[in-house]
Amino acid sequence: MPRRLVAEALGTALLLAIVIGSGIMGERLAGGNVAIALLGNTIATGAGLVVLITIFGPLSGAHFNPVVTLAFAMRRELSGRIAAAYVGMQIVGAILGVWAAHLMFGEPVVQVSAKLRDGPAQAWSEAVATFGLLVAISGALRFRPDATPAIVGLYITAAYWFTASTSFANPAVTLARAFSDTFAGIAPASVPVFIAAQLTGAALAVTLSIWLFRQEPAR
Repeated sequence: MPRRLVAEALGTALLLAIVIGSGIMGERLAGGNVAIALLGNTIATGAGLVVLITIFGPLSGAHFNPVVTLAFAMRRELSGRIAAAYVGMQIVGAILGVWAAHLMFGEPVVQVSAKLRDGPAQAWSEAVATFGLLVAISGALRFRPDATPAIVGLYITAAYWFTASTSFANPAVTLARAFSDTFAGIAPASVPVFIAAQLTGAALAVTLSIWLFRQEPAR
């Protein structure tokens, strides 16, 4: 269990370092071109996810995301006690990852984002992004478990661009990004709606996936 918890904390920390760090780098190098900055942020995040899930998957399952952990708990594949421990470590790791990125780029370590991400379109985007992520994970584990790292990385890469919110799809990531007043930040006032939408999308995805991807009995 200690190794599993450290894997969740470290993996989530590295994920946030990638998200925040690539956002800062992209914005600094893009010369005001937001599309180029987002492209850099996207590529780094998708590639990083493939690596992190490949490395930490055999240890903890490489959730790095409370809604993924809750999905496993809802399917009774993870106990409530372990799920709670996972979520706690994910949140701690996410905040530490944000601070690590700030240090790498000479930014103040402790920040609060002023970047509002409000409105029904943003909330709907987060519900859709999280729904799609959980369906993708469930389908991958059912049919192509060996391809799960690539499937998740590719889905998030796509979702950065087809959702208005740029696909946070992760409550720990959302909370931690409120502590970064940089390209990838989100104002604290926008966090509750994002997380509510993510939980809603995740619940719908788990409900559908249990039926859609169930193992058919042999005939």
